[in-house]
Amino acid sequence: MRKTILITGARAPAALHLARIFYHAGHRVVLADTFRYPMSRATRMKHAYEQLPSPRQGFSDYCAAVAALVAREAPDVIVPTCEEVFYLAAVRDIRGIDIKLFAPHFDLLAKVHNKADFAEVAMGLGADPPPTVRLCSRDDLSVMPQPEGLVLKPAWSRFGSRVLIRPSRAALDALCPTAADPWVAQAYLPGEEISAYAVAVNGRLAAFQSYKPTYRVGQGAGVAFAAVADPVARQFVDGLVARLNWTGQISFDFRRDAQGELYVIECNPRTTSGVHYFGPADGLDKAILEGRDARASSTAPMMLPLAMLAYGLPDAIRNRGFAQWRRDFAGMQDISVWPGDRGLLLSQLRALGEIAVRALRNGTGLLEASVRDIEWDGEPLA
Repeated sequence: MRKTILITGARAPAALHLARIFYHAGHRVVLADTFRYPMSRATRMKHAYEQLPSPRQGFSDYCAAVAALVAREAPDVIVPTCEEVFYLAAVRDIRGIDIKLFAPHFDLLAKVHNKADFAEVAMGLGADPPPTVRLCSRDDLSVMPQPEGLVLKPAWSRFGSRVLIRPSRAALDALCPTAADPWVAQAYLPGEEISAYAVAVNGRLAAFQSYKPTYRVGQGAGVAFAAVADPVARQFVDGLVARLNWTGQISFDFRRDAQGELYVIECNPRTTSGVHYFGPADGLDKAILEGRDARASSTAPMMLPLAMLAYGLPDAIRNRGFAQWRRDFAGMQDISVWPGDRGLLLSQLRALGEIAVRALRNGTGLLEASVRDIEWDGEPLA
């Protein structure tokens, strides 16, 4: 049966990928975001695009705009892809507006988003979090062990922002965690990092893909990635979604210690790059709509070329890895390409230009500007 699917966070390549999957399956796709020219707006595989106000700048205006959009388009399901998931859940669970959101209750989203709370709920499932300490004051810092063996980061954060890896004592002394801006300290793990993307319905794992970032924006988001198979990661995700009776998308970062043991580091209750491994015939649409099993068919290394040029190339030059970067760039699959859709290079450049204008206006970097208007860092929403 043909359904109307509202996909939010249209700035994300993952939103574009989901739009194409649902459109290919015969559904009516509506895209929405706060940006005027998000990358996904140019796709042929949609029926409408709606620009929304920033939920972080005006939550009441956002609620009204979402309610009006839902009344007009009557989506059978709303599939969020970025941190707007928290605001949409608050629209439903705090404001009491009837929307069919593919995500669990706001309180559960907040619990797994907070890195200290997540470390408590994720124990005993086969990839336990490393020792984690919640930091809410300077007093909490005074009893910390030597910082050379630690990673410190805000409890509410994304893309590796503000992370301190094995900081100096001076950097630790300059840190001022508060109840409103709590941090966590975790044991530093020197091994390989892998990530995982999953879909679950009523606590049952319906789709799963693990992968590893191969090029990054600094210490944060990956702009190129490769599929990996890790049964321990899958066992952990299977156990956690069952424990939480999770319905929605959910993603994780893991890291190995020096002996190769896997530990879960943090949770992102949203879409991440693993979604790109699911092709149009792999059943991801049915996993989301019906809870059926989906299995990713792609195994190729992947990238977004513009991001690889903007972020991966400078890093490769700095680290004398240009020859490897060139080989990787030539051999990776472009996640923006899809049969029957138009090329999206111009739309990517226009989207990047909009982000650059916001970065200049707000005095931030490009990565921060790309998500600042939809970030949620634990602030009360009412």
